[in-house]
Amino acid sequence: MTNAHVTRRAAGTSRAAKANAVPNFYRPESYKPDESIGYLMRRIINVFSSAVDHELEPQGLTNAQWVPLLKLYMGHGSTVAELASACNLDAGGMTRLLDRLETKGLLRRVRSSEDRRVVNLELTDAGREVAKGIPALLCGMQNSHMRGFTVEEWQLLKSLLRRILDNALALQAERDQQEGQP
Repeated sequence: MTNAHVTRRAAGTSRAAKANAVPNFYRPESYKPDESIGYLMRRIINVFSSAVDHELEPQGLTNAQWVPLLKLYMGHGSTVAELASACNLDAGGMTRLLDRLETKGLLRRVRSSEDRRVVNLELTDAGREVAKGIPALLCGMQNSHMRGFTVEEWQLLKSLLRRILDNALALQAERDQQEGQP
């Protein structure tokens, strides 16, 4: 192997190491919580959730309720366990939430004809009608929060957020592996 090949390989390895290195953006001596990305993301989520809750209040839906309604509508689950997983809730919490949606006449539980142990979830006509309007509401809400952004900035922001999410999921997988969890 020539010196040029060794130099190129070393440079490539060095770039990869730098890309995977943990940065030192935050330092204890200058840390300002309201400038952290976690704080800013949480604030955005809180403001957004409050605005969506306000818009859905006339229909009697809370943030906790419209999410599983939309997930059912979009086919992201058909049982309590599947929907709980899709909504990042435990099955007990999801059951109580579904009780409220069922009381409102927005969904019903139906025993599976193939396996009597399985209870499927179905939207009622009223539930489908409510859920059908949620994507338009979310799009309008998100578009209004992106006021002043160009298409390129919007795409860059999504790309950066995906990178943060990928890092967070990788760190979570490492923790789970160290703790012996699947």
